Amino acid sequence: MKPLIQFENVHVAFGKNKVLRGLNLDIVDGESITIIGGSGSGKSVALKLLLGVLTPDQGHIYFQGRDVTTMIEKELIEMRKKFGVLFQGSALFDSLTVRENIAYPLREHFHHSEQELDRIVTNKLALVSLPGIEKMMPSDLSGGMKKRVGLARAIATDPKVILYDEPTTGLDPTNTQRINRLILQLKQKLKITSIIVTHDMDSAFKVSDRLALLKDGKICFVGTIEEVQHSKDSMVRGFIEGKMGDGEAIASVGGI
Repeated sequence: MKPLIQFENVHVAFGKNKVLRGLNLDIVDGESITIIGGSGSGKSVALKLLLGVLTPDQGHIYFQGRDVTTMIEKELIEMRKKFGVLFQGSALFDSLTVRENIAYPLREHFHHSEQELDRIVTNKLALVSLPGIEKMMPSDLSGGMKKRVGLARAIATDPKVILYDEPTTGLDPTNTQRINRLILQLKQKLKITSIIVTHDMDSAFKVSDRLALLKDGKICFVGTIEEVQHSKDSMVRGFIEGKMGDGEAIASVGGI
């Protein structure tokens, strides 16, 4: 079966910083795959490339068999409807209510009635275990609640793929576990493909079908949780044991 997403020999540089140096990765429909690597290793850059926000200097990226790198803006807009993104900082609009935050991508891409918007928002809030908070403002929410509202917005358009950019960063252990459970539950309930980038190895082991280690601009290892845990590869062991420090990574270019 052909992969849902393919990165083929992808290169990206920002000035003299060569971020990706031949990235190759296949992602299967319906799986949860976590991309791990040091800070600035290019994890978030890979997600930007997949969305067509950045264009590679060399190589190709395919989604459902179509080359994202050759799409014009109109085609990219249509493609992005199939993606939901949980941003690292939740990225809620402070001036909008929870309802309007979740409805925002629906207003951008579709023509739903207000009644239909209400139904969708209510449904998505229930899926992230936050019923009845439609009228609250982001300033009224805890950090964990903001993440979940951000997740409700990410699934509002019934995407085929969800991109999670450091989904547990800044959360306490209780909320981290809650987000991990939601990632698994949404995969099962919505039959979606999940791509996670994170430094949190505990979370990565809990939510992933496979892990992909990004180092020196390339995927140097891909395997199941069991394969990672039993790997003798020095780079894999080094990362798991926290020995591959951020000093080895190139300068970060930020989140999505």
